[in-house]
Amino acid sequence: MANAASGMAVHDDCKLRFLELKAKRTYRFIVYKIEEKQKQVVVEKVGEPTKSYEDFTASLPVDECRYAVYDFDFVTAENCQKSRIFFIAWSPDTSRVRSKMIYASSKDRFKRELDGIQVELQATDPTEMGLDVIKSRAS
Repeated sequence: MANAASGMAVHDDCKLRFLELKAKRTYRFIVYKIEEKQKQVVVEKVGEPTKSYEDFTASLPVDECRYAVYDFDFVTAENCQKSRIFFIAWSPDTSRVRSKMIYASSKDRFKRELDGIQVELQATDPTEMGLDVIKSRAS
């Protein structure tokens, strides 16, 4: 297990699942959670490749922080099929201050463990990570 700067360890499963999403496209998204008692980042939920962006956003808790990775497929203006891997730091305004601080201080170290992130997004409410935002950041 890797050790994050804030003292948070990163469970090996986090990296393994990310590699499966990146290389094999086994998942559409992965939601990660910090287990405060064990002081480690773990995989909370994975979404099958058939899941939609709405399924992904619905899997994020409304009042708790999470990290998430989303594999976004799109078609360019030149009609090319492309994909971008998004890292989303979900930190809703309604979450606990302590939780926001832990997630903020662990984010960069955790993100470095996931080699292949192409776009990073910070969101405090659903409008900051709407599908329109994802589309505009992808190209």
